[in-house]
Amino acid sequence: MLKKVSVIIPAYNYAHVLPRVIKSVALQLAEDCELIVIDDGSTDDTPQVIRQLHDQFPGQIRSEQKNNGGAASARNRGIELASSNWFVFLDADDEMAEGALKQICQYLEANPDSRFVIGGHISVSDDGKFSQVIPDQLAANPVERVRNYLLDKKLSLSNGACVMHREIFKHGLYPEHFRNAEDIPVFAQALAHTNCVILKEPLAIIHKHSTSLRHNVQYDMGVGMQLVDEVFETGRLGPEFKELKEEFISQRALSLFRGYYVAKMYEEAKRMYRIAIVNRWTSVFKMSYTRKFIRIIFK
Repeated sequence: MLKKVSVIIPAYNYAHVLPRVIKSVALQLAEDCELIVIDDGSTDDTPQVIRQLHDQFPGQIRSEQKNNGGAASARNRGIELASSNWFVFLDADDEMAEGALKQICQYLEANPDSRFVIGGHISVSDDGKFSQVIPDQLAANPVERVRNYLLDKKLSLSNGACVMHREIFKHGLYPEHFRNAEDIPVFAQALAHTNCVILKEPLAIIHKHSTSLRHNVQYDMGVGMQLVDEVFETGRLGPEFKELKEEFISQRALSLFRGYYVAKMYEEAKRMYRIAIVNRWTSVFKMSYTRKFIRIIFK
């Protein structure tokens, strides 16, 4: 039977928090929804924890163990296994907000032509402080939507707070050669090609902490400037989006500059700053970066 929504959780060495995220979904699971957990070759107690959760929630969890390939490969495997056309990708260190699955199903019934549902989320920091992020207005023009996401940062997207239709992935799956930022090309193609709608309710609780991949400088530098070509040169976006590429090159280079600077890799930092300036000379007016660059020069 075709399910309504598949919640897919990639898990790698998060045994200590995995019960939290699985319980947050399992306690809301209805017959027409499913929960899929992909153990991405964990070396901690994740396999044992998953077995215990199978016993705790019999018949409610589908799981598979695979060789480690990164979050992108785990999400792609989840798509292959899914029995529905709608996916929610929850990170193993986050949670589904209470009542979110019911809200999602009701919203999909009321908006059957939608293909990308952008919800809100609750952000929780290491010290327990939280804030609610609710998406505002969504631009009607696809190029403007992608600009708002990639460049202007007016659109905050989080995996656990988005509901994605299978059609989105005909333009490309998650790039498995990336160990970080793998969601950026997919979000860009979703905004570019599909009917996007906003659900102004928090769907996920996002836990931000220093060990998370989203804060891992080494992984970010590993992807490097490849991200630009992955977004603009792999057929994910049409030619009309090329006008955004130059500015994105500059922005990506500045982001990497900051990472190299923090890691005290000053020669690489200087190279990134120069790339940013060459592609967008107005980047020099971003003073927080320019001041850091000047400090490097006089070291």
